[in-house]
Amino acid sequence: MSTTVPAVTESTDARVGIRGWVALAVLMLPVLLVSVDNTVLNFALPAVSEDLTPTGAQLLWMIDIYPLVLAGLLVSMGSLGDRIGRRKLLLIGSAGFGVVSVVAAFASSIELLITARAILGFFGAMLMPSTLSLLRNIFQDRNQRRLAVAVWASGFAAGSALGPIIGGVLLEHLWWGSVFLIAVPFLAPLLILSPFLVPESRDPHPGRLDVVSIGLSLVTMFPLVYGIKHAATEGIDVLSILCILIAVASGVAFVRRQFRVETPMIDMALFRIPQFSGAIVVNLFSVIALVGGLFFVTQHLQLVLALSPLTAGFTLLPGLVTMIVAGLVVVPIAARVRPSIVVPVALLFSAGGYGAIALTGGDVSAFGIGACFVALGLGIGAAETVSNELVLAHAPAAKAGAASAVSETAYELGAVLGTAILGTILTASYRNAVVVPDGLTAEQAHAASETLGGAVSVAGQLPASAGDALLDSARVAFDSGVGLAAWVGFGLIVAAGIVALVSLRHVPEGVKTAQ
Repeated sequence: MSTTVPAVTESTDARVGIRGWVALAVLMLPVLLVSVDNTVLNFALPAVSEDLTPTGAQLLWMIDIYPLVLAGLLVSMGSLGDRIGRRKLLLIGSAGFGVVSVVAAFASSIELLITARAILGFFGAMLMPSTLSLLRNIFQDRNQRRLAVAVWASGFAAGSALGPIIGGVLLEHLWWGSVFLIAVPFLAPLLILSPFLVPESRDPHPGRLDVVSIGLSLVTMFPLVYGIKHAATEGIDVLSILCILIAVASGVAFVRRQFRVETPMIDMALFRIPQFSGAIVVNLFSVIALVGGLFFVTQHLQLVLALSPLTAGFTLLPGLVTMIVAGLVVVPIAARVRPSIVVPVALLFSAGGYGAIALTGGDVSAFGIGACFVALGLGIGAAETVSNELVLAHAPAAKAGAASAVSETAYELGAVLGTAILGTILTASYRNAVVVPDGLTAEQAHAASETLGGAVSVAGQLPASAGDALLDSARVAFDSGVGLAAWVGFGLIVAAGIVALVSLRHVPEGVKTAQ
C-alpha cells in the first residue's frame, strides 16, 4: 500500500459558521471534565491515603480502574455510537457519569471507591469517542478541523490546569470526595444544550454490533494491565506471565476477527497507513509519560516538599498552561511544516524536562518541578494536537466514532500504563528502600511500608523523633523511585519522537487528506 495520502479538493461549502463553533464549546465540557477529574484525583491521593488507608496496590487500582475500564470499552462504545447515534450515546454517558460521581464522592471505603471508579469508566467510555467523532462530522473543512482539534486537544490541558486550582481549593476547605462533585456543573449544561446545538450523526451502514469483538477487547486490556502491575510489584512469576500471554492471545484473536467479519469494529486497514498508526503510537507513549509523571510529581510536591494542594497546583499551572498554548500555536506551524519535523522537535523539549528530573535522582525543588513541567507541557501539547488531527484526517467520516475511539483508546491506555508502569516502579522502589522503625503496630508498619501517604499518616501518630526518622526515610525512598521512573519517562518521550520521525515523513506540509 502506498504510504502517501491522496490529495483532494475541498469545497468552501464545507466550512461551518458560528453554530459549529458553539457546538464545539458544548462538546468541550466532557473533555474538560475528564481531564479535570484525572488531575484532581492525583492531588487527592494523599488525603485518600490518610483517610481510607489503602494498600499500595489498592491506591494504584483506585487510579487505574477508571482508565482501564474506559480503555477496554472505548472502541466498543465508539462503534456503538456509530450505530445508535453519537449524540445519543454522549447524553446517556453524561447522565450516568453525573450520578455515579455523586456516589464516589461519598464512598466510605477504598473498595467502594474503586467500584465507583470502575462504573465511571463505563460511562466515561461513552463520552470521549462521541466528542471527537461529532467534531469530525461537524468540521469537514481541513483547516477548520485542524483548529477545532487543537481546541479539543487543548481542552485536556485546560482541564488539567483547572484541576489543580479547583482541587486545591476544595481539598483545603472540604473533604477529598468533593473533587468528584465537580462533574455536576460540567455535565448539566451539556445535557441541556447539546440536543439543540450538536447535530446527531451516525454511520449510515453500521452493520451488527459485534459482541465477540467487545469481549476480546476486554480480555486483551484487563489481563495486560494486571500482568504489568503484578510483575512490577511482586516480580515476574507464573501469574504475570499468564496474564500477559492471555492478553496477547486475545489481542491477536481480536485483530484476526476484524479482518474476517463483514462490519468490523475497527477498520484494520487504517493501521497500514503509517501516518495513522504512527500518530496513535505517539499519543500512547506521550500520555504514558505525562500521566505517569503526574502520579509521582503531585505526591512529591505535597508529601516530600510539604506543599498544600493549592500551592502544588499553582506550581504545575505554568506547565499546564504552556500545554494549552503549545497546542494552539502549533496549528499554523503544522499547516506549513511536515509533522515528521514538528512532532520530534516538540518532543525534544519534553525529553529535556524529564531528563532534568531523572538527573537529580528525584531530589528536585518545587521551582525545578515547575520548570521541568513547562518543558514537558510544551512538547506534549504540540505533539498531541498534530497526532490527533492526523488520526481524524485519515479516517472516513462514516467510521469517525470507531476511529476516534482508537485515538482515545491510545490516550486512556496510556493513562493506565502511565500509572501501572511508572507508578508500580515507584511503589516497588519505595517498598525496597523505606526503613520502618521498631515499635510500630502491625497495621502501622504495613501502612508506612506501602505508600508515602501512609508513612506521613503513621508519622503523625508517633513521638517526634520516631516520626521524623520515618518521614526522612520514606521521603528518600520515594524520591529514589522518582528518579528511576523519570528515566523511563525520558525513554518513552524519545521513543515517541523517533516513531514520529519515521512514520510521519510521508505527510507533506499543508496537504489536504482524504475526507
